[in-house]
Amino acid sequence: MTNDHIDSNKYEHYEELFDPLVTDRKARRRRKVKVNHKPKKSEQQIITEIADATGVEGTFTTTYHPARYEADWLLASLRSFYDQDLIADVLAQVKGGKEANVYRCRAHPATGIELLAAKVYRPRRFRNLRNDQMYRQGREILGTDGRPVKANDHRLMRAVHKRSDFGVQVRHTSWLMHEYTTLERLHKAGGAVPRPVAVNDNTILMSYVGDERVAAPALNEINLRPDEVVPLFQKALNNIDLMLRHNVIHGDLSAYNILYWQGDITIIDFPQVTNIDTNPKADFIFRRDITRVCDYFAQQGVRSDPQAIADELWAGYVPTVSI
Repeated sequence: MTNDHIDSNKYEHYEELFDPLVTDRKARRRRKVKVNHKPKKSEQQIITEIADATGVEGTFTTTYHPARYEADWLLASLRSFYDQDLIADVLAQVKGGKEANVYRCRAHPATGIELLAAKVYRPRRFRNLRNDQMYRQGREILGTDGRPVKANDHRLMRAVHKRSDFGVQVRHTSWLMHEYTTLERLHKAGGAVPRPVAVNDNTILMSYVGDERVAAPALNEINLRPDEVVPLFQKALNNIDLMLRHNVIHGDLSAYNILYWQGDITIIDFPQVTNIDTNPKADFIFRRDITRVCDYFAQQGVRSDPQAIADELWAGYVPTVSI
């Protein structure tokens, strides 16, 4: 028998002699932990406690001061980018929308760039996006890695169909990943879109258009110089053409989501991206995008026929079905 074992037995003997819990049932009952039922916490309480536990508010301080209602979900949504040394600060909110807000962020020095844009979705509002069914038709469900989930994953598909909490989160993730992966494809192909940098459960981090004082305005906020109108109109059409060649349609294209900066344009907001091959409403959505773009440039003095433009572009990439 080892000395360690002897010492262990000795201490157990001392415990029996001197610990009242061993010999005194009343003392043991006095020390017994009582379980008190607590009411179920609200979602807001849970978010706040998670933020406090992970040190979001304690270690990730920002120049921008979010309103009380947005502070928890904003900092929690951006925390992973802070931990990955992608952003160092949040400077300002530059755009507010029904589904998401966009923030100007100071990029971490390790990135080699100065500013980044963070598009932060608000889960509840995002999940209730109106008419999203029209855009989701024919779209695969994407996982957090940006890849389609298996169609034979019956548990997941059943959750999506029943709109359980898990199913709603799956749809939310898929919607966000369709935007992110579309940005990846179009930017790689030379499209006039932001460069996607990173993504998490609720946020897309991308290149920023503008400077430290002001973000690039949308076309609907400005009037172009006469010498800019035609070249930028043609660039917008070229990008629509590029999307078609990658089998996608923006889905909500207009002067409201085409940014203007220093004589150039950048197309943003792709959550409603539509698959040209699988969505039965693709033709309608495509023609609506063309019409809205032409409407803006018509106000700037460009005469065009939206339907003729749509016919020409569509005919180039959609095979005619013989009846």
